[in-house]
Amino acid sequence: MKAITTVLLLTISNTFMTFAWYGHLKFKEMPWGKNLGLLSIILISWGLAFFEYLFQVPANRIGFRENGGPFSLVELKTIQEAITLIIFMLFSIVVFKQRFEWNHLVGFCLIVLAVFFIFKKW
Repeated sequence: MKAITTVLLLTISNTFMTFAWYGHLKFKEMPWGKNLGLLSIILISWGLAFFEYLFQVPANRIGFRENGGPFSLVELKTIQEAITLIIFMLFSIVVFKQRFEWNHLVGFCLIVLAVFFIFKKW
């Protein structure tokens, strides 16, 4: 159950992170965002990043093996990076209408392979 909770919290966290880091690039297309200055955009992004941390910190605490969770520190980071790339790719396709190219698929397959090696017990 801690593994599922950890992955769920990391997914929510990374969704907020992606919107904080890249969502502001769409502000100019919204009526309220056309004339925002850089400081306003930074403050909005920080506000979104706050919610990222509300989920990221508990996910790491729950999931960390030394706190009774199922994952080592390296495994936690690997899970987080894999989730980040999945969320980012979905975000770029849905929000920015980016095309999913063959090299993206190859890159994701290599990431899955990296996850396999990180979790493989030799």
